[in-house]
Amino acid sequence: MNKNILMTILFLGILLTFTGCETSTTIDNTETINTGNTDSQTGTTGPADTGNGAAVDTGSMQYEVESSDVEYFNGVNGFYAHPSVDGNYPGVIMIHEWWGLNAEIKAYAEKLAAEGYNVLAVDLYNGKVAATSDEARNYSRSINQTQAIENMNTAFNYLKDRDSTTVGSLGWCFGGGQSMQLALNNENLDATVIYYGTLVTDESQLEKIEWPVLGVFGDKDTSIPVDKVVEFEEALNDAGVENEIYIYPGVGHAFANPTGQNYAPQETQDAWSKTLNFLDRNLK
Repeated sequence: MNKNILMTILFLGILLTFTGCETSTTIDNTETINTGNTDSQTGTTGPADTGNGAAVDTGSMQYEVESSDVEYFNGVNGFYAHPSVDGNYPGVIMIHEWWGLNAEIKAYAEKLAAEGYNVLAVDLYNGKVAATSDEARNYSRSINQTQAIENMNTAFNYLKDRDSTTVGSLGWCFGGGQSMQLALNNENLDATVIYYGTLVTDESQLEKIEWPVLGVFGDKDTSIPVDKVVEFEEALNDAGVENEIYIYPGVGHAFANPTGQNYAPQETQDAWSKTLNFLDRNLK
């Protein structure tokens, strides 16, 4: 994708659940991206239907993929996607939005697997998928966090048992916050990716993270104020955690969800490219 990357100076920021950045400036390793009149980045094999009238671009398929529902945690099924050719691949724990483990997340799991990853999309709702915002809100608020951590750590073991050489986590929205929580409760991860997820700013907690963190946000996301993002980045930097933060101007929360009203396809494509680059550098 041809993209104009505009780096300016606005704030020290890193990532989290819902970002609210109001300008196109950056400081330190926080980067604000202006995708401008970008073209579609990679050749594609066609979009994957999410079942909600929208599609996830499946990208350039480097590997043929096999996928299936698998039981991985106390009777809970996740969605496992991996290259069909035998080999030792890095693993990624993929964590759903507040809607649950739906067709969109499964499509993303297959999309990432096609890049040469073993991907286990976990289910933190025990099989429930929300059809409305009220349901999603209720499901996310009723989660048992201790059990969620156990769930994700079991997913880590599942990937390791399948010869994943390294393991990272990736989540959006609710899942972005859970990706953050997993980073604080698993000392063996190799990378953490958070798309507009809930932040932790306690430096003493962040010191547990000994691997790079990638954060992706939109500056119209009002769910988290700029000063919170600044506080988070400062805490990461003070804790000595390597991090990359990208803030996209003009887009709001959940801009990477093709089924949502805030969907921004150019910014989503650019963010996905950066995500792949980050994972390739830190997991392969």
